[in-house]
Amino acid sequence: MSPKSIFLETHNINNRASGLGTFNYELIKGLSTLDFNNYELILNSAKPELLKDEFKDKFKYHKYSSLSRHPLFRIRKKYDLWHSVNQNIKVEPFHKINYLLTVHDIHFVEEVSNDKSPKLKKLFAEKLERSTAITYISEFAKKHTHEHFDVPNVPEYVIYNGNPISTLLDTSAFISDVPVDKPFFYSIGDFIERKNYSSIINMMKLIKDFNLIISGNNNKKYGEEIKKLITDNGLSNQVFLTGKVSDEGKQFYMKNCTAFLFPSIREGFGLPPIEAMSFGKPVFLSDKTSLPEIGGDVSNYWNNFDAEYMKDILFNGLTHFDNNKTEIESLLKKRAASFDWKIAAAEYFNVYKEILK
Repeated sequence: MSPKSIFLETHNINNRASGLGTFNYELIKGLSTLDFNNYELILNSAKPELLKDEFKDKFKYHKYSSLSRHPLFRIRKKYDLWHSVNQNIKVEPFHKINYLLTVHDIHFVEEVSNDKSPKLKKLFAEKLERSTAITYISEFAKKHTHEHFDVPNVPEYVIYNGNPISTLLDTSAFISDVPVDKPFFYSIGDFIERKNYSSIINMMKLIKDFNLIISGNNNKKYGEEIKKLITDNGLSNQVFLTGKVSDEGKQFYMKNCTAFLFPSIREGFGLPPIEAMSFGKPVFLSDKTSLPEIGGDVSNYWNNFDAEYMKDILFNGLTHFDNNKTEIESLLKKRAASFDWKIAAAEYFNVYKEILK
């Protein structure tokens, strides 16, 4: 009996700086540890040779072409199952075949300008319509999708992402470009408005004995706004932007910070808080969207962004942490370890098998 073919539409895997690129890579890495038996998994990538170097003959490989985004040039091979690994992909199968859609978030419903929004909604609605089954990366992503779209009556699953930090690196040789001679709070993420960095910068106006370090690509419009906010408030000696950092840099800041701050107002999942918990660091999150699912009862939450209130929550949380350090550190690390890519990959593989029964 010939093996059943499963095509993974993973063409943005090489963009590891993005959450979706990380998701694609970690899912594939998790799948590579499984026994496929009578299944053949095909990866779509612009640089299949890089994946083949790492994963050898575990997978089959398909070279991505941007032409395949256009309906006329869609991939015509009839696979047994097509996995669209995120909701924004324009690459679709030519034929009507078994189709698994993974939904990370539908932020475009709230964030995209009026001229683009109808087009994105239509694309997403078509994906839902095509689906044989749907997976979501959080209960929030599922709830949010049902609030805004007619979801077909197909099997639905929530599968949490794993922790991207699977190996703790030696950071002793890392040299920081920003001062680390004073205790500091840390945050990391893309510089987009929903990350809400302005709230923690405004809070820093009330705090004198700590610095704040934020990592992430800050060349966009929101990055410029944040730089101006820092300068206008005379915080240039207290709030520092590192730009993009290496894995070693990220782990250095997480390992050495006093607390990790993540005031984002919209997250389909939110990986950085899990990474910070790996180091047993107290985590302070907004209580919006999926973040309470991620932080659980071992994290601290802001329910509004008044600077005085945020400062109170922060220092009360730090006092509680310092008074119960061993116990809370252990709970944080345990929570981080519960998010595991091997477990996630096995759950996706079970969904593949369920669809192909």
